Amino acid sequence: MRARGVTVLAMLVAVVLTAGVAAARLVPGRDEGSPEKTADDYFAAWSRGALERMRRLVADPPDDFAEQHRALSRGLSVDSISLEPRPAVRSGPDAAQAEFTVTRSLAGRGDWSFRAVLRLARVHRRWRVLWSPATLYPGLKGKGTWTLREVQVPAVALTDRKGRALSADGSLQPYLAGLTDRMEGTDESGWAVEMRDGTGPAQRLRLLGVKGTTKVRTTLDAGVQEAAERAAASRPAAIVALRPSTGEILAVADGLGGLGAFGGHYPPGSTFKVVTAAALLDGGMDAGSEADCPAVVTTAQRTIHNDAGHAFGRTSLREAFAQSCNTTFARLAVEELGARRLAEAARAFGFGVPLTPGLSVGDGSFPDPGSGAELAEAAIGQGRVEATPLLMASVAAAVADGTWRPPRLLSPELVRAGGQRLAEPHAVPGAAALREMMRAVVTGGTAAEAGLPAGVAGKTGTAEFGEGSHAWFIGYRDDLAFCVFVQGGGSGPKVAAPLAARFLRALG
Repeated sequence: MRARGVTVLAMLVAVVLTAGVAAARLVPGRDEGSPEKTADDYFAAWSRGALERMRRLVADPPDDFAEQHRALSRGLSVDSISLEPRPAVRSGPDAAQAEFTVTRSLAGRGDWSFRAVLRLARVHRRWRVLWSPATLYPGLKGKGTWTLREVQVPAVALTDRKGRALSADGSLQPYLAGLTDRMEGTDESGWAVEMRDGTGPAQRLRLLGVKGTTKVRTTLDAGVQEAAERAAASRPAAIVALRPSTGEILAVADGLGGLGAFGGHYPPGSTFKVVTAAALLDGGMDAGSEADCPAVVTTAQRTIHNDAGHAFGRTSLREAFAQSCNTTFARLAVEELGARRLAEAARAFGFGVPLTPGLSVGDGSFPDPGSGAELAEAAIGQGRVEATPLLMASVAAAVADGTWRPPRLLSPELVRAGGQRLAEPHAVPGAAALREMMRAVVTGGTAAEAGLPAGVAGKTGTAEFGEGSHAWFIGYRDDLAFCVFVQGGGSGPKVAAPLAARFLRALG
């Protein structure tokens, strides 16, 4: 019995030992520390500047771990550092993270604070910090180069209508400079915290010691501006785009130099026939009224020719406009309109009206014709008639909306705050018939071969000067009106209208 009892006892001991071994295999060993304890120790060491203690808490630290911290402190002249950690939060059985706010005092220039994340993981049963350059600053990927630099901060920064940044480079620069010069405010001296990520460009992270730049929204649209600049690139050309319903300027692409699109005065050529046609419509004609279009006409002792000697005989006012018959409009101006009525129509479309878009610009001129011969020339946009691309864009916008509105780059309140007065909007004569006639220019007239998108209406112009000619096209589509001008470009139908098509296609 005794031997049998011993045997049973031995078996029980073996079973217990076996179960103990199995349990030991199933239950992992106890972890060293916890993510909360490791995070607390790391933040405490960081607050003391104990870089070696911090390094020992990091899984696989880089060889220059301490140097990367010192480089930040040296570059920004850090006087002191304070940390506000939040409790570590586990994101899985082997991972955790602790958000924290770090504030550095920078050589008496001010305090720089931001939020970041300390990431932790269980590595070989020990909780360790997963350090990367992003622990020093969020998003940093390589070795950071840090600089505290004194800078001049502008009082005003201009944005587009949606708050998007506008490039200060290129042809828009003088326009933006002209706007900011009229705005109140003094540039401030401050300190910029700058960082270079590896070999990348310097990034400005924070401004210290300044109130900050006031952002002012212009009426410009960055997308329309980009399309206009691409279309007008590498040529002495200007594209001005407006919103007919408001007068807001959406884009100014200017290859003329300086403020050429707003201040350059040029004969408008046949684009001025919009004004002459409006005066005729106001006098009782309509788009279907009969009109003669001979190749040559002599009126008031002035001989007028059509381009390339084209003649269309007895036709309609609509067709004479679509085919840009110089002879038709010169004769009708002399025999039907007279100088006073044409001058009134010109005034209605902005000629002689001071333009105040937010900076100083030129306006169009329609001097009183001193003779019938001058009136014949003025009716087709030649002689002493002059216009800017901005003004001619407003002419197209007036037809589209039925109301001439003063073009502007800023809100009416800001224009007035800059010391300028906006002209009053007013109806223009013959808008409905003009829309029909400008559509005919694109569907079967001088712009029919320009490749313009559906829904566009416009007017071509070829304006003679000296031994050459300028190319014009004005038009609109929906709530977008525009003027395309190519200095010395030659033919409006062959040069300016295709350029307008390129601009509109870029808009989509």
